Amino acid sequence: MTANELRQKYLDFFETKGHKVIPSASLVPTNDSTVLFTTAGMHPLVPYLLGEAHPAGRRLASCQKCIRTGDIEEVGDNRHLTFFEMLGNWSLGDYFKPEAIAWSFEFLTSRDWLGLDLSRLYASVFEGDTDAPRDEESIAHWQRAFGSTGLEAKVGDRTKGIGEGERIFLYPKDKNWWGPAGATGPCGPDSEMFYDSLGAEDKRQHLGSWKGSEPCHPNCDCGRYVEIWNDVFMEYERRIKNKESRIENEVEYEFIPLKQKNVDTGMGLDRTLAVLKGQRSVFDTELFKPMFDVISLHQDGMSETELRRARVVLDHVRAATFMVGDGVEPSNKDRGYVLRRLLRRAMVYAKLLNLKEHWLKALVGQVITVYGEPYPELAQNSERVFSAIATEQKKFSQTLDKALREFERLIKHNAAAGVTGKEAFDLYQSYGLPWEVTHELAQQSGWRIKAEEFEAEFKKHQELSRTASAGQFKGGLADHTEQVVRLHTATHLMNAALRQVLGEHVWQKGSNITAERTRFDFTHPQKMTDKEKKKVEELVNSWIRADYQVKREVLPLEEARKLNAIGVFGEKYADTVSVYTVYDPKTNEVISREFCGGPHVEHTGRVGQFKIIKEEAVSSGVRRLKAVVS
Repeated sequence: MTANELRQKYLDFFETKGHKVIPSASLVPTNDSTVLFTTAGMHPLVPYLLGEAHPAGRRLASCQKCIRTGDIEEVGDNRHLTFFEMLGNWSLGDYFKPEAIAWSFEFLTSRDWLGLDLSRLYASVFEGDTDAPRDEESIAHWQRAFGSTGLEAKVGDRTKGIGEGERIFLYPKDKNWWGPAGATGPCGPDSEMFYDSLGAEDKRQHLGSWKGSEPCHPNCDCGRYVEIWNDVFMEYERRIKNKESRIENEVEYEFIPLKQKNVDTGMGLDRTLAVLKGQRSVFDTELFKPMFDVISLHQDGMSETELRRARVVLDHVRAATFMVGDGVEPSNKDRGYVLRRLLRRAMVYAKLLNLKEHWLKALVGQVITVYGEPYPELAQNSERVFSAIATEQKKFSQTLDKALREFERLIKHNAAAGVTGKEAFDLYQSYGLPWEVTHELAQQSGWRIKAEEFEAEFKKHQELSRTASAGQFKGGLADHTEQVVRLHTATHLMNAALRQVLGEHVWQKGSNITAERTRFDFTHPQKMTDKEKKKVEELVNSWIRADYQVKREVLPLEEARKLNAIGVFGEKYADTVSVYTVYDPKTNEVISREFCGGPHVEHTGRVGQFKIIKEEAVSSGVRRLKAVVS
C-alpha cells in the first residue's frame, strides 16, 4: 500500500461511517488557541469542539498537515518527526467511545481495510486521578473489540511488562490525556493503539541499544511499540480557576464537563505506513527513500551518528518546505524563528555529512515531487519556496564555517570544562549556530552544556518571548469571553479597513486575540504611515458607531466566493463554509464578509472604541498591527 493509497483508504472508510471529508488546514493556525503551528487535526476545529455548528456537519474526517517541535531532540530515531500528516476523524457531539473504539479497531484489523496482525496490537487507557476517574468505559469497549476476534484482553501492569493475554495498559495524564492546546480549552482522556514492531516471537525486552531498567510495555521509550492511533475523548474544558493571579505557579485550573462531548481521532500516516510495510523506521518508507537517493546517502552504510544526522536533515528540510509553502518566511520572530532554526540545524548536519553542492535545492525539489499529488500548493508556490530557502542558505553559509571553527577552538581551549552556556549562546548570537547543534556536538566531545545557563543568556540578550523560544504561540482566540469576542469582530473590521486604505493586496496571515488586545498579521510591502493608521482607526470606529448587523451564514464554498467572502491567504476551505458578514441592514451595504468559525458580537455597536497601539514588521512583506478596544 502506498502513502497516497493509505490516505484515501482512511478517508473512504470514514465516509462509509457518515463522515464528511474536509481539506487540510494551513500549518499557520488562524482561529484557535494553539501552538505556533497547527500541531494536530483538532486545532482548526476548536470553535466547533466548543459548540459552534460546523458547516459540514457533526462527523468529519481529514488528512491534516502538522508541525511539532516539542520532540525535536528525538528526531532521528525510528518514529519522531517535525512535520507529519495526521489522519483524523471527529465527532462534534455525535457518537462517542463505543463507536470510536470499534471503528478504530475495525479499520486497523479488518482484512477489508488495513488487516494488521492482531497479535501485535495493544491499547492504552487513562488510569484516573483527582481531576477525572479511571476510564472504565474504554477498558470495557477494548475488551469487547479484542474479544470479538477470540483474543483475551486482560488489563496489564506496565511495571511488570507484558504478560500472557494482556492487551490493555493504564497510564497517567502525561501519557493518556490530550489537550488543551493552550493553557485552557477542550481536553479529555485518550486511548492509544500501539503496534509491536518486533512481534511476540522476538523475546527481547527492548528495541536496539535501550538501557532502561524497567520491563518493556506499550509506552516504553525504547520504541519497540509504535503508537499508530489515538482516540481522544473530549469530555472536559480546562479553565483558569483563580484568574486574578499573575504568578504562573499560583495559577490553578479546574476541569468542567463539556455540554458537548467530542471525539478527536488521529493516526500518523508515516508511522502507519512503516508498520504496513514491515519497516522498523519511518525513514525507511517511500516518502523518505527518494530524498536519501537524491543526495546519494544510503542508511545501511552509515554509522549511528551519521544516520541520525542524515535523518534530521531530511526531516527538517521536509518541514521547512511545507512551512514556506504555507507562507512562513525565515526570521527572528515567532514562526519564522522556528523555520530558521530548522533550516540552520539541517545545514550544520549537512556540512558534517559532507553533502555535495546543491544538496538543499535537490531535497526541496524532491519534497515537492513526492507530495505533489496530495498537496498541489507546494508546486504552485515552488518559486517562492526555492527562493526563500536559498536566501536563508546563502545567509547562513557565510558564517557556518566560522561557527564550527569557533566551536573547535572553544573545545581545545577549555579541555577540562568544555563549552559553557554563555559560550553556547555566543555561538548562537554571533554565528546563528542553534542551541541543539552546539549541545549535541558538545555531548559527542564528552561534555554537557547546562541548558539553564544558555537560557539565562538568551533571556538577557534577546527579546523573543518565552513562548516563541519554546516553539509555542497563542494563535487565534484565547477564549470565548465577551472581551475576546468584541476584539474578534474588531479584527474583521480592521481587516476591511486595511483593504480600503492600503489596497486589496492586503491578506490576513494570522491573528492572535486575547482579552487585552488583538494582534493581526497581513501582507503589505512597507511600514504604514501615521496618516494610514489614523484612517484605518477612523473607518473602524465609524462602522462601530453605525451599529451595523453581524450575521453568520453556512454556504456552499462556491456561493461564498461569488459573494466575495475573503479568508486567510493560502487557506483551503471545505465544500461548505461558515461566513460572517458585517452589513448595513438599511441599505444592505457589506462592510466585511469573511470565512470564519466565529464567535462574534451581533452588532458592531457592542465592540467599543477601537485604537491601534503598534505597527511593526514580522518578515519580508508581512506587517503586524496591535489594537485594543475600550
